[in-house]
Amino acid sequence: MNNISPQLQNQIAQFQQLQQQLQNLNGQKLQMNAQMKEMERTIAELDKSTGDVFKNVGSLLVKVDDKAAVKAEIEETMETLEIRIKSLERQEKGLREKYDSLQETINKAMGQAPAQQA
Repeated sequence: MNNISPQLQNQIAQFQQLQQQLQNLNGQKLQMNAQMKEMERTIAELDKSTGDVFKNVGSLLVKVDDKAAVKAEIEETMETLEIRIKSLERQEKGLREKYDSLQETINKAMGQAPAQQA
């Protein structure tokens, strides 16, 4: 391992950094998708609700008179999340392409066959 060129060491460091960035992006996407699912469930319950509706405001629950306004607010938040998720997916695609290219370069430099995709 000590015979690795400085250029290859740099590529390996970049590769590891790309791995970390992809993991971080994936974690953010998972979190946002979970928020989306929760909001979808909230809207479904709101649509079924016939009684009073309450909204979290800080550490308080406040009674809401206008269910339609609450639903519109949730839907707007969902739209924002969808845009953010799509943005993360574009970033992920770009990073994945760099990752795959760098992986191939490193494998060739180390004299290995291309790694199989998991």
